[in-house]
Amino acid sequence: MPITLPDLRGRTAVVTGASDGVGVEIARGLAGAGADVVLPVRNRAKGERAVARIRETHPDARLTLRDLDLARLDSVAALADALRSDRAPIDLLVLNAGIVLLGDPERHVTDDGFELHFQTNFLGHVALTTQLLPLLRERAPGGAEPRVVVQCSLAAGVSRVDWDDLQSARRYRPLRAYGASKVALGLFGCELARRSAAGGWGVGVQLSHPGVVPDTGIAPALRARAKGGAQHGVARFVGNTPERAAESALLAAVAPATPGAPDLFGPSGLLHFGGPAARQRPYRRITDPADGTRMWAVAERLLAQRVRPA
Repeated sequence: MPITLPDLRGRTAVVTGASDGVGVEIARGLAGAGADVVLPVRNRAKGERAVARIRETHPDARLTLRDLDLARLDSVAALADALRSDRAPIDLLVLNAGIVLLGDPERHVTDDGFELHFQTNFLGHVALTTQLLPLLRERAPGGAEPRVVVQCSLAAGVSRVDWDDLQSARRYRPLRAYGASKVALGLFGCELARRSAAGGWGVGVQLSHPGVVPDTGIAPALRARAKGGAQHGVARFVGNTPERAAESALLAAVAPATPGAPDLFGPSGLLHFGGPAARQRPYRRITDPADGTRMWAVAERLLAQRVRPA
């Protein structure tokens, strides 16, 4: 049975990766509960189609499209500047966007000089979150606690970061790069929670993962090759629809948060591939405080340097 969200009227939510897949359903759920939802998108045409889809079920939804390409730090900065110029507090930031280039053996590097998974899934979200922290901390008196929801992945539970090869320059495989980027994002989320608690920022943090979602655009090359195949069929059998998969992030958005110690919400079915969303134990490899501090420092250094290819 779908989860029931509280009344979110008067609250503003920003959802990355909301132009298709799970992100559309996260935005739909928040809009249906009355929130003003900002959809930062890389492709405006897809964003407009997402808005139309949401308004099919919620005609009065308050939706705003913005431009964002997480693989370009200037785009991240432009969005943050635009939202700050609005002078409106942000109540909820959902770091949902992600990419995994399964089926593509080539290592891709962004114009900023970073491996594509590393920047899109991790570094771009770090830049966006830290630049929006002033808006997240501008809570109205008596208002609900602002919240950051960090969308991790099952891959974060079985992957590791190689501190000597964070961007898979020496040993690249798409799934390895994806998993490492999601571990890095989880470490950042847990460290954000600790820093908020220690510094009195008043920003809550929760983690989520959608399970396995066959009907999503996150791995287009693999989907094109596996469509109709046995592997795709197994995923359909044990995985989630985008609507059900969105429940993890939606539950993380409204469930009470423990200061400094995020919970993880994900599907409760077989192997956590699918099923209703439920509270789970966070993956050990993303909760280590020393690794969290180290990853935060790495992100700060890389964002300050913004190394560009020659």
